[in-house]
Formats: sequence, C-alpha cells, structure tokens
Amino acid sequence: MSPNEHGLPEAGRDSVPSIPLSDANAGPNGEPSIGSLVKDATASVSTLFRSEVALAKAELVGEAKKAGAGTGLLIVAGVMALYSSFFFFFFLAELLDEFVWRWLAFLIVFLILVVVTCIAAFVGYIFFKKVRGPKKTMESVNELSTVLPHRGPGHPQAPAHPRIPPAREG
Repeated sequence: MSPNEHGLPEAGRDSVPSIPLSDANAGPNGEPSIGSLVKDATASVSTLFRSEVALAKAELVGEAKKAGAGTGLLIVAGVMALYSSFFFFFFLAELLDEFVWRWLAFLIVFLILVVVTCIAAFVGYIFFKKVRGPKKTMESVNELSTVLPHRGPGHPQAPAHPRIPPAREG
C-alpha cells in the first residue's frame, strides 16, 4: 500500500472510522469502574467550584463598582458640605453684625467653631478610650503554653529529650 495525498494508505480511504460500541470507562461487567467514577466526580466538583467562583467574582465586581461610585459621590458631597460651611458661618457672622459690632460678630462665630471642635475632639477621645485590645486572642495565646508539651529548651518544665540508644557493634 502506498500512502495517498492525505498520508493514509489506500485501504484507509475506503474504510469508515468506527465508533467503539463499548464504554471505555466501563469495567469488565459493563458497570463503570470506581476509578472512572472518582475521575468523573472530581471533574464535576472542580467544574462546579470554578463556575461558583466565576459567578461570585462576576457578582462582586458589579457590586464593587456600585460601591465605588457611591463612595465617590459621598466624598464629593462631604467636600461640598465642607466648602459650603464656610459660607454658612460667614452668613452667621453677617447676621450677628446687625445686632452687635462686626468684629464681635466674627469673634462669636469663631468661638462657636472652637467650642464645636473641642466637643468633637472630646467625644472622639472617649470613643478611642473605650477601644480595648483583643482579650480573647490574648487569652487563647496564653493558654497555648499550657497545651504545648514543652516551652522551649532550657525551661525548667521542659522535658528532656530521650536518649538515642548506642549502636550495636558486631
């Protein structure tokens, strides 16, 4: 037989590719083998896990974009409120100017701002003073020393290492 233009023998041109009639994963009694079942289950779990991760990632990316846009708008609103507060306090000073001297009106507004600042700083200090360390974690770490069999070499309660028996000669 000489190969034709496709590299197949002449007899191969007339033959039809066949489909196996038996399952390649089936055991001798026709049932799937344990190995093939485990392989299929592993592949299915892996595919399921990857698709769940992809779904979670797609959902989180969309939600993160929304959260980012919301955060940006809140920052813009805060900055605008900060800048507009200057005009409010200037307006307040001008309003007080109708009743008292101009310098006294601006001094009153300044003192109001100082008092509000001091109150905010004091409340913030109280909040920080209430912050405590991770007590449960520290207790857990301290309990480790009672659970571990030894506390390090040279410690009085550290057990001595067992001696290696001498090698037998002969």
